[in-house]
Amino acid sequence: MEREAFLLDREASAERKRRFSAFFSISALFIVAALNAQPSPSAPQGPQGGGGRGRGGVVTSPRNAYPDRAPGDPAAIERGRALYSVNCAFCHGADTRGGDSGPSLLRSGVVLDDQNGELIAPIVQNGRPDRGMPRFAFSADQVADVAAFIHTFRAAGYDESRQKPPSILVGDAKAGEAYFSARCASCHSATGDLRGVASKIADEKVLQQTWLMPGSGGGRGGAPPVAAPVPSVTVTLPSGEKVGGKLQRIDDFTVSLITADGTYRSFRTEGDTPKVEVHDPLQTHRELLRVYTDKDIHNVTAFLVTLK
Repeated sequence: MEREAFLLDREASAERKRRFSAFFSISALFIVAALNAQPSPSAPQGPQGGGGRGRGGVVTSPRNAYPDRAPGDPAAIERGRALYSVNCAFCHGADTRGGDSGPSLLRSGVVLDDQNGELIAPIVQNGRPDRGMPRFAFSADQVADVAAFIHTFRAAGYDESRQKPPSILVGDAKAGEAYFSARCASCHSATGDLRGVASKIADEKVLQQTWLMPGSGGGRGGAPPVAAPVPSVTVTLPSGEKVGGKLQRIDDFTVSLITADGTYRSFRTEGDTPKVEVHDPLQTHRELLRVYTDKDIHNVTAFLVTLK
């Protein structure tokens, strides 16, 4: 009995030692953590309510999300406005707020961090094929001009992009009619497909965007755009038979279309067999976008608004 009592007492003593050791270890951890949490007397303190802790616990300043910029060179802004209006507005909107086919640039991180086009240039010059953005053969100076124009739109506070101009009709209608006859009359007619176009599209801004690139007019908060024409496709089978219709889908393996009588047809492709020819009705519009001058755009718009 005495031996059993001795063993029980020794086991109880050992258990008390284990508990005390565990308690001491946990207490020590809390003390170390509390000491590490105290700021160093010599360490700079961040502003109250702003910033955060970066790598190593260093207090960082909050990012200036919407930078204030010094006024740009008026001549550069005007050059950038002309380039942007012809090459960019049909996707990103005349006010940089985006449209149905392109994102807003107003709060783009790239645009906000850019100073003189250095961050915008790689995107403009290389394009983003995965997002449907083509590359533009702009020089560094041209990109800088476009950047100067884009930077005139402020993302916070007073936003000059919200100022709707009283009218964009600053061109010469007669000159616009002459340009239309020389460049556009082979596909369009003022008394045919464009008859009454100014009555159908009363908003002159939307009208201008629509004739520059059908399907791009309107944008966010504006009138709905006119639907872009659907591309057509011709499939030439190995037998020589040609099947044509409105393109529905095309990828590396199949092409599908709807024929004139409403029949859905789909063909598996392998290399150049069968031969597939896509006819983009907007190809001429895309090519002319690089040809128009700002004056041409204003003149043609002034002419089109007379077609009521």
